[in-house]
Amino acid sequence: MRFKTASLITVAIAIFFLMCAPSCRKTQRVLTTGGVVTFSDDTLSFDTVFTAAGSFTTGILIYNKQNEPITLSTVKLKNGNSSYFHINVDGFTGNVVNNINIAAHDSIYVFATVNINPTDTSTPFIVTDELIATLNGKDFSVPFVAYGQNAHYIVSDSLSGTNNWLTDKPYVVLHSCVVGPGATLNIPAKCKVYMHQDARFFVFGTMNVNPTPVAPADSVVFQGDRLDRDYFGYLGYPGEWGGFYFVTGSTGTFKKTVIKNCGGGSMYRGFYAQPAAMEVDSGAHVTINSTIIKNSIGYGILNWQGNVTATNTFVGTTGAEALVSLQGGYDSMTNCTFANYGDVAVSLDHRSNHTVVLLNYFQVSSTEIYYGALDAVLRNCIVYGSLDSEIICDQVSGTPASVRLDHSLLKIGSVIDLSFIHISGNIVNQDPLFKNITNNDFHLTSSSPAISNGAIITAISADLDGNSRSGHNDIGCYQYTP
Repeated sequence: MRFKTASLITVAIAIFFLMCAPSCRKTQRVLTTGGVVTFSDDTLSFDTVFTAAGSFTTGILIYNKQNEPITLSTVKLKNGNSSYFHINVDGFTGNVVNNINIAAHDSIYVFATVNINPTDTSTPFIVTDELIATLNGKDFSVPFVAYGQNAHYIVSDSLSGTNNWLTDKPYVVLHSCVVGPGATLNIPAKCKVYMHQDARFFVFGTMNVNPTPVAPADSVVFQGDRLDRDYFGYLGYPGEWGGFYFVTGSTGTFKKTVIKNCGGGSMYRGFYAQPAAMEVDSGAHVTINSTIIKNSIGYGILNWQGNVTATNTFVGTTGAEALVSLQGGYDSMTNCTFANYGDVAVSLDHRSNHTVVLLNYFQVSSTEIYYGALDAVLRNCIVYGSLDSEIICDQVSGTPASVRLDHSLLKIGSVIDLSFIHISGNIVNQDPLFKNITNNDFHLTSSSPAISNGAIITAISADLDGNSRSGHNDIGCYQYTP
């Protein structure tokens, strides 16, 4: 009997513990300080180019890789209800969702939908937002990116053969557009090209912009894709995109082109492009005619031993030099205006950078200097700005150097080395009397000393605006018109 009684007691105790085990088990505490969350992608991209109004849905995971469960106080879109995107967080809809729990070593889905009318010209070309997950007071975010307006999208493209762009829709370039060795890119009149922040043209072959003569109104325009430029504080912010990089052996032609708000540096397969609107390597040939290059956060034209010819061209309002030749090169500038007075975005940089610098060397350090032959001609050009001297020409003896300044209006200071500079018919340190430098209007006023004081060049029959030139050309890219 004792055995049976003991057995019954043992069984009863076992049943008791089995019944109370769930309520007696220790509950895992939620992480209340610190912690991190991660996402399944570093960017949520909506890769569909819309050709009609519609929507596209994709998803992303939020991971909790800790040993404790967590509560996200909010999961939201940065732009809230004004966003082009809409989210569903673990079954809860709304662009702000509160108190989302994730178990230890678990994850939740966030589904996102974008709704875009591609024919709405008020829509940005690239639509962006951020998904923000907040854990214990700290934000973790991932960008959302989708195409907006209907356009030709060039995404990290490497071009081969002959490529003829169209004018039926704008072009939007994301990342690098590479014109490969032996390839040709032709961009016709009236083509509008919008460049994303990380976008630049790397040219190994041939690039022709506006290859046939057209009216100034038919210019090809390269600019950033941020149509809401008021976001930056004022219209036309420098550094919105990269620029053009002409590699050794490449060629480029620009006619009646506008290149603005650029100059950001970028990289392509080991080729680092300097912060410049246009960079020309040794052995590359670039011809520029009736073109405007303005508002670069870095250089305007940076020539590294290349060959650059420009006519009726304006280069100005740049953070670094408007024109610089380093380690030599060939520059032929005729009826061009190089002007730097600075503005809200580039004035601090211009305090230490002259407008035009021509050197037959590149000095890396006090002990490391590279040399190259320099041959530069400025004829009928204006070089002016807010510094005491806006043009610097310098050489290291033993390496060929020739600079010719002919019938130009120059702010050149009081000291000039005539040993390798040939001067003829120039106007020195006289204000060109531009119309309105505050508004970046560099046309001439009626009292400008540049009027009728240029050399006679019959091959140039019109100015940058298409106005007729005859007899003694006015100096600079603009002919004075009453």
